[in-house]
Amino acid sequence: MSLRVRSAPPDPEGRVLAITPESAGWKYVGFEVRRLTAGQRVDLTSARKETCVVVLTGTAHVQVGKRAFAGLGGRKTVFEDAPPGAVYAPAGSAIHIEGGSDCEIALCSAPGSGAGEPRAIPGERMPQEIRGEGANRRFVRNVLPETEPAERLLLVEVITPGGHWSSYPPHKHDTDTPPAETQLEETYYHRLDPPQGFAFQRVYTDDRSIDETVCVEDGDVVLVPRGYHPVGAPHGYDLYYLNVMAGPVRRWIARDDPAHAWIKGRR
Repeated sequence: MSLRVRSAPPDPEGRVLAITPESAGWKYVGFEVRRLTAGQRVDLTSARKETCVVVLTGTAHVQVGKRAFAGLGGRKTVFEDAPPGAVYAPAGSAIHIEGGSDCEIALCSAPGSGAGEPRAIPGERMPQEIRGEGANRRFVRNVLPETEPAERLLLVEVITPGGHWSSYPPHKHDTDTPPAETQLEETYYHRLDPPQGFAFQRVYTDDRSIDETVCVEDGDVVLVPRGYHPVGAPHGYDLYYLNVMAGPVRRWIARDDPAHAWIKGRR
């Protein structure tokens, strides 16, 4: 299958994207995007999978079991310098979501045992940081990093300014060989500003058994089952992406492509 998955018009439950481990051909990461109107309600059951509900834009009310979290989110676009709303739901939870306004919701999931408690992730625990320099400079917001409790999920938002590169130098995390590298599947959910733009993502392995360069448009997802996966944003178009990662061990250790690792030492 292609590594690119395109959004569709919303179905009756607001679903525009739905990626399961079965559809992706892997074991861990599930990803959905719902676009809900104000007052629209969806009911979900996260049987055997932990879920992080991310309010990308607009506001939403989320209930996990008996715990209610009202008025989450508030961004007009994902390009605002503000954190998203986010709620963690352990595996087996009943999840109810209602649009407080028109909103876009990401549902990020991975296998879980049911450990942990439902909780909202406060915005102050998601500070934005700057990584890289020059045309490799980008803005990173850890939504659910290793320092926050979960079973497998890791989530991060990145904004790459037009003309810049991200996930660069090319790196990978597809072998269970710590401390050098850990094995994590990954999805990239791309948005562009202005939305008629495009960007490029290459996914390739050392042996080139995977070597695919994808032109992504607003709302596309790129699947990264393994291999290096750099991203480039053309001049004039800022790029946002939400990464969802999960694997056998909840730890992010990446290995740079040896052919390009020298870039980090350049002055």
